Amino acid sequence: MCFIANMSKSTSISDFKSEAVEEQPYRLYTAALIGPAIRHFRKQAGLTQVQLANQTGLAVSYLSRLENGQETEQLRRIVKLLKQLGVRMTLGHEDW
Repeated sequence: MCFIANMSKSTSISDFKSEAVEEQPYRLYTAALIGPAIRHFRKQAGLTQVQLANQTGLAVSYLSRLENGQETEQLRRIVKLLKQLGVRMTLGHEDW
């Protein structure tokens, strides 16, 4: 029953550039870790916060708060539900 976080506080975005060939997934232990993963994948896609917000219909301010690790009540609830179920959440780049 763990949420996985590949990213520690000492990990920086530049650390992931060297892993471009075989990128490790983001493993999430807390709702606050979702934001850095969103930022990483947004930058990897070459998008600004404004562009991603426009494409998803989110407010730029909300996206900024997420990326800065400011947890929202919804994210805390989702993580709590998954943790109670013993489900692991991993974010990785996939073809949709």
